[in-house]
Amino acid sequence: AAADAGRPVAAFIHESILSCGGQIVPPAGFLPRAYEAVREAGGLCIADEVQVGFGRVGDAFWGFEIQGVVPDIVTLGKPIGNGHPLGAVVTTRAVADVFANGMEYFNTFGGNPVSCAVGLAVLDVIEDEGLQERARVLGARLLDGLRALRRDHPGVADVRGAGLFVGIEFSRPERPREPDAEVARYVVERARSRGVLLSTDGPDHNVIKIKPPLVLDERDVGRIVGVVADALDDDFPRSR
Repeated sequence: AAADAGRPVAAFIHESILSCGGQIVPPAGFLPRAYEAVREAGGLCIADEVQVGFGRVGDAFWGFEIQGVVPDIVTLGKPIGNGHPLGAVVTTRAVADVFANGMEYFNTFGGNPVSCAVGLAVLDVIEDEGLQERARVLGARLLDGLRALRRDHPGVADVRGAGLFVGIEFSRPERPREPDAEVARYVVERARSRGVLLSTDGPDHNVIKIKPPLVLDERDVGRIVGVVADALDDDFPRSR
């Protein structure tokens, strides 16, 4: 649209899997075609890996790898510091060289040694403890367990995800196309009362997002599925 209006395309920025949009996994081939179109128009491709990077998706270390693309810029944050406030940007030499034009980039806390040490330690733990493989194996078990709930609960419209990045979408059983934010909130509150913290997401607030720490174990997976199942088995009063 920008090119049609006579404005050059600057960039296409995307989450490799859409989190706040409702835990949406792009269909196969989506990112390659998008990258091709953007680059043909002269734009850069920027992948936001803040929520999906560092092995969470299981089958790859970065979410964009699932679709076989290579971004020009990658933004990283949150898990890179495992609680320590840390973010990073990775880019190509060609993009980095653009900054070598006399313009000075300055960041008060950029590159401080404490944060760098924390980030390196996190990478060591991910590798030494096999957390990507753990996300792949336990993520598959979590998805299978939650998908089994659809047999007895028609309000569970979809269970989707990759690795330990999972979403449960709810709709009204009698009106399957109508999002059911009410039951999503109810499940979240019931889970909280039993010590499992979940939250809703998506434009209609009818998707529960599940992104647990990568160090969880098989018992934790069973507990999550059991808590969600118990909440769905309840007869809860509807407001309408």
